[in-house]
Order: sequence, then C-alpha cells, then structure tokens
Amino acid sequence: NDGEIAERLTHPSYDKKKIYQVSLDKELSDEDYHKILDGITLTDGDVKADELEFIDAGDRRKVGIEIHSGKNRIVRRIFDSLGYNVKALDRVYFAGLTKKGLKKGEWRYLTEGEINILKIGAYV
Repeated sequence: NDGEIAERLTHPSYDKKKIYQVSLDKELSDEDYHKILDGITLTDGDVKADELEFIDAGDRRKVGIEIHSGKNRIVRRIFDSLGYNVKALDRVYFAGLTKKGLKKGEWRYLTEGEINILKIGAYV
C-alpha cells in the first residue's frame, strides 16, 4: 500500500527482474530462441531476455524467461511477434519475491524481511 515503492517496483524505467514460466501453442524453434536472447524489435522499442531456458528438456513448448523490461504485456508481445500464442503465463519471481509454497489463487502477507527487501530494492 506504499504508492512510491509500488511505482519504483512496477514502472518500466526501473527495470526490476522478473521470471515467468510460459506455455506456448507450439514448440519454440532454435532460431526464435536465439532471436529472443539476441533482442527483437517491437513497436515500442527493442527488448531481449536476460535468460531463456526450456523448463523440461523434452518439451520445447514450455520455457522460463528472465526479463528486466517492465513494458506492458512484454512477454506475450515477444512471443506474439514471432508467431506464438501464449497459452499460459505465470510470473514466478518479482523483485526478490517468489510464489514458492503458494498454490494458484492463494496469497499471504509479506514478512517484515520481504517488505525490507522490497524497500531496499525499490531504491537500488
């Protein structure tokens, strides 16, 4: 409920680290894999993933992507620009926080330590 911290954590200009698990409608090609890592041009500028990995070596439709860009719907737009339909998208890491131990739809209050991590991270 701190507007200034929320702004610093979510505004694109602050480039906070986010990790997503993405399920695609088809297998990610080697060519597109490298395009995402090397950088692609979208209507609002260039973007590239910091890291991109297959979640399961046997399934090239599920990837993990680490990105710092805070542009609106950036992960969906990256894959859409290459002809993929994102079937499921799950942010699993944001600004030092994970969803570990939480089931879909569950939530919990942040610990004091997590709040401090966010406050420190918002100003770094």
